This record gives sequence, structure tokens and C-alpha cells, in this order.
Amino acid sequence: MKISVIGAGVMGARVTEVLIKGGHDVVMIDTNRDHATGSLNRIVADLAIGIEKGKLTKEESDAALARITISNMCSDAAGSTLVLECINEHLDDKVTLLKQLDTILDEDCIIGTNTSALPISEIARAVPHRADHILGVHFFNPAHIMKLVEITRTISTDQSVIDTVVDIMKGVDKHPIVVNEGAGFVVNRILIPEINEAIGIYADNIASPSDIDRAMQLGAGMKVGPLHTADLVGLDDILSDLSNMYEETGDPKYHPHPLLRKMVRAGLLGQKSGRGFFTYKYPFGPEVPGGELKIK
Repeated sequence: MKISVIGAGVMGARVTEVLIKGGHDVVMIDTNRDHATGSLNRIVADLAIGIEKGKLTKEESDAALARITISNMCSDAAGSTLVLECINEHLDDKVTLLKQLDTILDEDCIIGTNTSALPISEIARAVPHRADHILGVHFFNPAHIMKLVEITRTISTDQSVIDTVVDIMKGVDKHPIVVNEGAGFVVNRILIPEINEAIGIYADNIASPSDIDRAMQLGAGMKVGPLHTADLVGLDDILSDLSNMYEETGDPKYHPHPLLRKMVRAGLLGQKSGRGFFTYKYPFGPEVPGGELKIK
């Protein structure tokens, strides 16, 4: 089965890694070929760590890498059984991509969007004759580690399409849950407002970022606290999700906290920029002890 992953950012790279380890031939496509090459290097590094930890053999790693092709042309998605779109969380960009794919893909190709908050039916409107073959396939960061995948159906998605994608996800050692379309789906509908509230607690000078996270870990059983989670996901993505959910529902609980907007404007995006509520040695690097944010 040929699968194409479009968008070779952190999420696209890790989704590709999951699929090639699961035995699928994957074309990882990004308009910036250097970007795609960098993501391939990230996959190589991940597999090397897996060998070091005894989770796979050198032969298994080599076989997985042989299944990946990188490209900067969407036309190379032709002939795919499944296309997974992992580009940025902007509706207009996703709509433009779907219109482009419509001229390339076979009629029965399944298109999955990795959106975490955008309304999938709105994306599907770009190609209404394909609406029954479009669904949400939402991986969680880091995708090569997190087991959950939210499979989201719209009012138009065919059940056979849902069943096919569920089987594919189970085959690559993921745990899919099938949900109906709704703002934030399941996880983000709970998690994103929690992060927003944690930001408000810090902005109100009630507790430090590390103490807020420690409180939720020791008092609520969270493995990772909400502000470290925000840094991992990316504060720009948190802001985008909140904005999309607020626009979709009008519910004030999804209104982004002003501090979140200020941090995004200042480029404090979390691990991807090297600094968010906590400081990291370099983008995606280890955390610097005592490097938590101080509001001046």
C-alpha cells in the first residue's frame, strides 16, 4: 500500500516514521526539499535511538528507511491509497492543498487531515465530490511514541473509509478511537482549555510554571504538567486551536488568554523555538534547569 504524507514538519516526519516501521511504502512530501531532508535525518536519528535501546534491529531500521521516498512535488502522491495531510493549522492552506490533490489522486483515494481543531467538514467542502473519502486522522505529539489516534468522521464520511483507516492504524501499533466531528474532538476539548487556565493561573501570579505543573502531576496524576505540555505542542499551535474552537463554538472558555497571545507574538513558542514557559538548550533540546519564564 502506498501512503503519502504531505508536510514534513515534526508531525509529518514522525507520522512517516510510524508508517514505515509498520511496513508501508511512504512518500513524504514537502514543497521545501531541504525541509524534507532535515525531517528524514530526524527519522534516521530516531531509528538509531531505537537500535541503541534494543527496540528494533539494524536490519529492521534499514528495511524501514528503504520504504521512504522524499519529494517536493504533490504530483508524487499519485497512486496513493491514503494521503495524510500534516501541514499547518490554517484552513485556507488546507483547502488549497485539497483542491490541488483533487487533480492528482484517484477517485477512491482516502484523504486524512491531521488537524487538531479545524472543522473537517469545512475542509472537505473544497472537494465536495470527495467528501465521503475525507476524515480526520489526528496523531498526537510525539507521534512515534503516543499511541492514540483520533479518527474523526464528518456527516459525509463513508463507514468503509473509517474502517479502512482504523485497520491501518491498528496495523502500525496505534490505538485509534472513532469520534464524531466537534470542536476539539475529545482530547483537545479537554486539554486545551486546561492549558489556557494554567496560563491564567500563572498570569495571575498565583504560582510559578514549575509549581503549576508539579501541582497537576502530584495532585491530578498528570504525567506531564499543562505548561510543559504547551511547550511540547507549541504555543502557536495552542493559540491556533483555541482560536479555532472559540470561532466554532463562541464559548468563552475557549477564548485565548492574553498572555498566550503575547508569548506567541514574542516568538516564545516552546520547545520548537528554544523558549516558552521553560527554556531549552536549543530548539527541541533538553530543558535548562531553572529556566522557567518570569513575567517582568
